Amino acid sequence: MQSINLRELRDTRRLKNWLKQGKTVELRERDRVIGRIVPEPHKQEPVEWPDFESQAKEIFGDRVFPNAVIEERRRARY
Repeated sequence: MQSINLRELRDTRRLKNWLKQGKTVELRERDRVIGRIVPEPHKQEPVEWPDFESQAKEIFGDRVFPNAVIEERRRARY
């Protein structure tokens, strides 16, 4: 566990780097631990992607388009 004293606490770059790495930092006054700075846990929920294959099948059916036709349709939208 990383530790830092009150005077070194002014150097926020080092503290931020430790917290970004997920490390808990002990705040010390001489040899005594005053407290701990704990990083916020990352709660990232998995994103459900739409089923692009089934959507394409609904739109185009079993037809196969060459890239030129697809590119032409894409450019015609704008």
